[in-house]
Amino acid sequence: MNKKNITLLAFDYGTKNIGVAVGHTVIGIAHTLKQIKNNKKGKPHWHKFEKIIKYWKAKKIIVGLPLNMNGSEQKITILTKNFAYLIKSKFDIDVELHDERLSTIEAKNILFTNGGWKMLKKNNVNSLSASVILQSWFEINNKY
Repeated sequence: MNKKNITLLAFDYGTKNIGVAVGHTVIGIAHTLKQIKNNKKGKPHWHKFEKIIKYWKAKKIIVGLPLNMNGSEQKITILTKNFAYLIKSKFDIDVELHDERLSTIEAKNILFTNGGWKMLKKNNVNSLSASVILQSWFEINNKY
């Protein structure tokens, strides 16, 4: 079967930093990229997102949806949904929200296993969380 190769970006939204990962549907493997810091007011630097979307020629964006363990929403859930809406409207790109429960814990476990406490710096966790989110999306959506 011939798989369609689509480049996807994943974002793990936070009010200070946004984790970034990239992957291609043909191989279904996510790779971390450098996180994007928000401005001092907590707003995204949209020009940085435009640059990364164009560079990777992304066709779809996966945004991690933070939910409580029981599936209920929290304050960051609403902020994340707004971020996803703005990405879609500003860049006219397909955006999908994907459940990210436990992605940060998984990312921290991976970092700790591979380098101990020093690897648990926030700048390592955010993008690895985005990678975990995208990898989870690939595993669930292996339809391309």
